[in-house]
Amino acid sequence: MIGPTLFVAIFTLEGWLRPGYHPLGMFVSELALGPRGWIQVVNFVVFGILFLVFARGVDAEFHDGKASRIGPILLTIIGISFLVSGIFVMDPVATPPDQMTLHGKLHVFFGALVFSLSPVSCFVFLRRFHTGDDPKWRSLQWWTLAAGTIIAAAVVLMSVGPTKPPAAPNAFNQCIGLIQRTALVTYLSWQFTFALALRRRSEHGWDQSTGPQFSTGS
Repeated sequence: MIGPTLFVAIFTLEGWLRPGYHPLGMFVSELALGPRGWIQVVNFVVFGILFLVFARGVDAEFHDGKASRIGPILLTIIGISFLVSGIFVMDPVATPPDQMTLHGKLHVFFGALVFSLSPVSCFVFLRRFHTGDDPKWRSLQWWTLAAGTIIAAAVVLMSVGPTKPPAAPNAFNQCIGLIQRTALVTYLSWQFTFALALRRRSEHGWDQSTGPQFSTGS
């Protein structure tokens, strides 16, 4: 729960405070460029580590059944991709493909994993939340469906809308930051909700077969 809250807060504040940075038309990763870029680099790394903790918690919760294997695997890949996206800083957006550095290409690769697997992970867990086998999670089914759909739509827009150098920018380039943030904030809001449900489930000692189990210890 701390991870997505901290990550969004930092890149939002840094975007407002960074001279010459325009959040609506620039990628979040562009905050990792320049003298203050270390702030966003650390933001990526810390969030990636916390995301992996979340993935471990999900793995511990879902021992069997739908999404019990592929779900935590997808979350682990996404967490690692966030982490290394900070280590491998992107090249400036205007860099032609044949002049990109190795770290720039790796950033693009791991960023693509984040955005392509985010809606997939939502739909994978939707299969579990939608069934009656685990009623504690049914309350998340509609939010999970909505989040997966919104993220998928935003990812498609990012992929097919903006032009790439050396072509001239179009209208999608001018709002690429807004589109990316729509995908990111939606996914991280879903993660926050999922983590909150995990926390409440742990606190109440819920067992899906027998109902809430309360400790008798002090």
